[in-house]
Amino acid sequence: MTRRSFLTLACGVMALSACGFQLRGQQDYPFKRLAVVGSQPAFLGRLTRMVQGGSDTVIVSSTANADAILRVSESLGNSVLAMNSLGVVEEYSLSYSLNYTLVGADGTVLIPGSVIALNRAMTYSDEFSQSKSSEADLLYADMRSDAVDQLTRRLGVVHSLHPAPGQVVPAVAPRAPLPPPPL
Repeated sequence: MTRRSFLTLACGVMALSACGFQLRGQQDYPFKRLAVVGSQPAFLGRLTRMVQGGSDTVIVSSTANADAILRVSESLGNSVLAMNSLGVVEEYSLSYSLNYTLVGADGTVLIPGSVIALNRAMTYSDEFSQSKSSEADLLYADMRSDAVDQLTRRLGVVHSLHPAPGQVVPAVAPRAPLPPPPL
């Protein structure tokens, strides 16, 4: 029985390694003290856990003590995605946008103004308006979490606090929004 479980475990490990699966691992940011300006508490909490848990960089509250400063702004939105024949909304498109810039303590732009834009579709019914409001809050929290994950990977692209002219990190624009689904 032990041999069979070991064989199953070994096959599982080989299958995962063959598909390219890799744990996130430790990030090596060139800045060791990062100040975050303009963020909401929920965003800052998640970012702090991700950065401090996956690297030797710490989040500081004062820009005077920071090696780099991350300026962020979030925006939430929703729009009608689908209506029935009576003109009653049946589906909403929720959107979340994170604008960010990373600058060094000396003012060197490390990541120019960039955007992470996410959207989710949510069905709607007036009958369940209170529960749909809670669902929208959960979807916004999920999009915020996804944005933080993308941002931490994006911060990993910076290799130096003083990049050479050819090593400047390009800005990232959001991808085009998803088209509405066919009716």
